[in-house]
Amino acid sequence: MKKKLVIFASGSGSNAVNVCQNFKDNEEIEVVALFCNRLNAGVIPKMVEFNIPVIIFNREDFFNETSFLPLLKKYQTDFIALLGFLWKIPAYLVQAYPNKIVNLHPALLPKYGGKGMYGHYVHEAVKSEGETQTGISIHWVNEHYDDGNIIAQFSCEVLPSDSVDIIAEKIHELEQKFVPMVLQNVINGQLK
Repeated sequence: MKKKLVIFASGSGSNAVNVCQNFKDNEEIEVVALFCNRLNAGVIPKMVEFNIPVIIFNREDFFNETSFLPLLKKYQTDFIALLGFLWKIPAYLVQAYPNKIVNLHPALLPKYGGKGMYGHYVHEAVKSEGETQTGISIHWVNEHYDDGNIIAQFSCEVLPSDSVDIIAEKIHELEQKFVPMVLQNVINGQLK
């Protein structure tokens, strides 16, 4: 029986699309739904191509355990991947899915993690601190921002001449290359 993956996303969805594309014909893993907290997120229309249902929710829904958990159970969710999802995961959800929720973060944690550290804010901080390396972290989710155990990290060089946009492009390349592979290995139990 296929493992069922639900993606949470808030933005344009390039990582969600990449994961859906990679798992489209997978015999072990199926993306069964995309949960989104923004009505106008770019990721929403992109799910049509994959015939993946989109569930849009607000903050009140998300923090209401009795209404939100049944939504996930409806899809027989085995794993959740946070791919550009910006809200902190409530404790009830972490407890309902222990070691089943994975987050993608655009920096080498523990550096540049925590509340407010996402997207260009991370890349701006990397640039302003004069870092010579940055990368991505894929980690388990706990009750704190960017604090769960790290599953995998991949790095790239930051040149003094790199603009924030170039740093963002380098991070995007790492995400596109490694996220589906790491998710597959995590879901199949090959990475803990």
